Amino acid sequence: MFSLDELLRNNIKKLVPYSSARDEFKGEAKIFLDANENSYGSPLPKWYNRYPDPLQQELKEKLSVIKSVPPANIFIGNGSDECIDILFRSFCEPGLDNVIIVPPTYGMYEVSANINDIKINRVSLTKEFQLNISAIEEAVDDNTKMIFLCSPNNPTGNSLIREDIELILNNYFGLVVIDEAYINFSRHRSFVQELADYPNLVVLQTLSKAWGLAALRIGMAFASADIVRVMNKVKPPYNINLASQELALKALEEIDQVNTMIQEIVSERELLIKHLNNLRVVQNIYPSDANFILVKVADARAVYDYLLSKGIVVRDRSKVELCEGCLRITIGTTGENKELVDAFTDYNNKG
Repeated sequence: MFSLDELLRNNIKKLVPYSSARDEFKGEAKIFLDANENSYGSPLPKWYNRYPDPLQQELKEKLSVIKSVPPANIFIGNGSDECIDILFRSFCEPGLDNVIIVPPTYGMYEVSANINDIKINRVSLTKEFQLNISAIEEAVDDNTKMIFLCSPNNPTGNSLIREDIELILNNYFGLVVIDEAYINFSRHRSFVQELADYPNLVVLQTLSKAWGLAALRIGMAFASADIVRVMNKVKPPYNINLASQELALKALEEIDQVNTMIQEIVSERELLIKHLNNLRVVQNIYPSDANFILVKVADARAVYDYLLSKGIVVRDRSKVELCEGCLRITIGTTGENKELVDAFTDYNNKG
């Protein structure tokens, strides 16, 4: 049985969060002399001399409409990485607790665990890049606070079987964190709409990928209102700057443009797969629901170096578990993908 109170660290239960000037004041006013800001302004326009909304309420309300999730179920972080770190700091006791990751997967789960002195239990995906349910069950102990699942997965690109994720959600007492950074490129539906059914569910998303806002560092965690309250308690008071909030709000008005970009990226993905599959040097291209593909090649390092000599940078994943001999390639523009295919073809013909 899931119990948020039992899952929380004792010091977090007792934590009195920092109360900022903007937290304490509610209502309308014309003179603000409460936050030790520079009342004379700044070299920049508008209100950049003032601290931003610490809870990003306007941004949450806009996201609420788009995601069909109440604002109380939304936490906004300085990238998904901050969301991940705050989950560790809220729920995992350093030197005592552990979490489960399922490699190959996003590397920040392990980095954040190491920073917070939390033990990592690794349960490798199967050779089909799917969950090994029985091995995960064996790896869980009384101090396993979270299980991290990335779907669509990075670096493999595939989506995890939904029924397997549901099985974990229904039978595990801790938090199940589903990282959906690439969900907009997938034909599978998000778990965001399942929050009411699973009190132990946390869904991570981002504006960095499909929305093309990587420079703004806007990550989102969707969870129960109780979990969001804990995360707001632990986060720094002004973790999302005003410029990022304003630009994100502006971008969220352009849903049609974003949907068009997603369609073009998916179309280019399938076209790139078709072209690369014709080359002898390409041994396998794994199914992808993301804006990248994982390509197994003969001599990954040699191919990587050749592409680099042509001014094309891809990601060498050949030393990652289960990804031996693989390059991860982001889907570029039509012109960029043509240059990539031409370079691949040149290398193939030289071999």
